Amino acid sequence: MNIQRKNSEKQYLITGGAGFIGVNLVRALTPSARGIRVLDNLSAGRREDLENLPVELMVGDIRHYQAVDAAMEGVKVVVHLAAHTGVVQSVEDPSLDMSINVAGTLNLLQAAVRHGVERFIFASTGGAIVGAATPPVHEAMPPCPLSPYGAGKLAGEGYCSAFWGSYGLKTVALRFSNVYGPYSYHKGSVVAKFFRQILAQEQLTVFGDGKQTRDFVYVEDLCDAILNAVDADVPFGQPIQLGSGQETSINHLLVMLRTAVRPRDFPRVRYAPARSGEVRRNFVSIARAGKYLNFSPRNDLSRNLTQTWEWFQAQELALAS
Repeated sequence: MNIQRKNSEKQYLITGGAGFIGVNLVRALTPSARGIRVLDNLSAGRREDLENLPVELMVGDIRHYQAVDAAMEGVKVVVHLAAHTGVVQSVEDPSLDMSINVAGTLNLLQAAVRHGVERFIFASTGGAIVGAATPPVHEAMPPCPLSPYGAGKLAGEGYCSAFWGSYGLKTVALRFSNVYGPYSYHKGSVVAKFFRQILAQEQLTVFGDGKQTRDFVYVEDLCDAILNAVDADVPFGQPIQLGSGQETSINHLLVMLRTAVRPRDFPRVRYAPARSGEVRRNFVSIARAGKYLNFSPRNDLSRNLTQTWEWFQAQELALAS
């Protein structure tokens, strides 16, 4: 990798920075940042997506003390994106989920205190934490996670609150909705998965009747909110919901996907039993994000799905050439 350093001081550390959201965030950040360091174990991220960008990539695991301590040297802002993602995966292996999402986060928080980090931004989740609550989901709702993934993210939020209260570390927990967009090669969420299956002309599987709803937020909008959280005057140690604020059923998503991928043949869709641990309805209130982060997503799902599909097609052509 070509590393171009604008300044010897590493101002930002992005964990999971070679993954989907991380790569988009690096691209949004590079025009103005003095230095960016990425810590990623490359289990899902791709080294190639950071090539020719002014970043330093350190390959390592957030659970490892020495790797985290080295990555934290000279850092002023931490954006903690690295995680064991997915409800289904957490149900299958809750111990692994806990070791990454709880112990790994604690390891980073402790290192941030040791190294005098000025702000620590934690990527959390919305619906998985509040469980089967009537939407719109908002920050005042009592937590009731239905999956180990939700429980682990809730624990991460708790540690962020505790480290603000006990050590004065300025922590900001951002609860992400369903994020989609370019560079989501390996993301397990529905948009990326469906696009990969459409490219392969594989049958699409909907778990449940398709009437379940989600809040889909475009990755560019999400990155805007993360960058605003670096300097914003926010209530530290408290969560902020990020999403579109709109409710979209999986069946309606399929209709928009058909429009986006034309004239390509659309695969068959089959319906399978609903999966354990997943919520029925979910969309969020973004009032707090608007107040503290000046967050106002563009919310053009149809156009952004088309842009994402064009990116997936370009990757297919690049691999074929």
